[in-house]
Amino acid sequence: MPEIRNYTMNFGPQHPAAHGVLRLVLELDGEVIERADPHIGLLHRATEKLAESKPFNQSVPYMDRLDYVSMMCNEHAYVMAVEKLLGIEAPIRAQYIRVMFDEITRILNHLMWIGAHGLDIGAMTMFLYAFREREDLMDCYESVSGARMHAAYYRPGGVYRDLPTVMPQYQPSRWRNQKEVDRINGDRQGSLLDFIERFTERFPKCVDEYETLLTDNRIWKQRTVGIGVVSPEQAMQLGFSGPMLRGSGIAWDLRKKQPYEVYDKVDFDIPIGVNGDCYDRYLVRMEEMRQSNRIIKQCIDWLRANSGPVMLGEHKITPPKREAMKGDMEALIHHFKLFSEGYCIPAGEVYSAVEHPKGEFGIYLVSDGANKPYRLKIRAPGFPHLAAMDAMARGHMLADVVAIIGTMDIVFGEIDR
Repeated sequence: MPEIRNYTMNFGPQHPAAHGVLRLVLELDGEVIERADPHIGLLHRATEKLAESKPFNQSVPYMDRLDYVSMMCNEHAYVMAVEKLLGIEAPIRAQYIRVMFDEITRILNHLMWIGAHGLDIGAMTMFLYAFREREDLMDCYESVSGARMHAAYYRPGGVYRDLPTVMPQYQPSRWRNQKEVDRINGDRQGSLLDFIERFTERFPKCVDEYETLLTDNRIWKQRTVGIGVVSPEQAMQLGFSGPMLRGSGIAWDLRKKQPYEVYDKVDFDIPIGVNGDCYDRYLVRMEEMRQSNRIIKQCIDWLRANSGPVMLGEHKITPPKREAMKGDMEALIHHFKLFSEGYCIPAGEVYSAVEHPKGEFGIYLVSDGANKPYRLKIRAPGFPHLAAMDAMARGHMLADVVAIIGTMDIVFGEIDR
């Protein structure tokens, strides 16, 4: 009698490659996957229900915490949904700032992804390289919003404040002497735009370094080429979007197909894959980082040449300046009413989507005329990708499950919401 080697095993949630909160129930024949069943809900925070109990303007910080690697892109979809229902548009300078920070966020996301994906598959150095550049971009977040991650920088009607003209400086301490501090502060002598511009000048070389480490590395190719292949037809049927869809050869990008803000005024290309495997999705994301760099450069040039307001002057929707609020009774009333009860939005429904680093991130918002949403539904890009786990993993080895989870670029805040 042949020995039957069928196992059912739990992969996660404590497994490091399952990123903490994914539980996969795997049915195995030896080491070959017969079935993969993802179980979610271990990070559920009821974001949609919480947003329905708060005034519209108080739910922006909840969006940061959905996908805590792509904070400002989440805010963008929500803020655009509110603006559509209100029938308002942010000032042009605010739109360029939003687009610039969307692309900074895309690079931040892809750096985190390549670091974690590399670590999962066994490339330790990649993680250290990626976090070196992430640190600079986190400083950009911090300089505009005061927070390194959960920025709450986009607001209905514009952005919280204009770009700072000075960058924060490091001070000598017991960990860093004066010489080291002077070296780090070398790029911080000008404005935030100067700092970002210097970053965009050196970043393409950094991407070259990542590619030198991985693109022709035979171990990397053995772990990713031909793994998790998804055909273009299958990708569309499974509801893929973003790099998962483009990796299968479909040039669908909301920034080109349904342009929002000022994406129709900037020049960039959509990278697509050929084979629809983990390796192609890796190449697509690497090229996306280069294209984001291009967009950021164009935004910097425009922002240098054009000044203007970054918030609407309508104080029923946007707060008055603090200086005015301290000295003018009318402004104080506007400020108090805005932050205590918000504003009422005309009854109606709207769907607003952005090209998030992981795919199409959408907000479906229903208003019944009150000061809080009647219904808020989030279209998370990672949800359909994780749902395709069984289709992608079946017939592969147990070790390939790790590569497939990595290529999906999953973050559970948005999947569980």
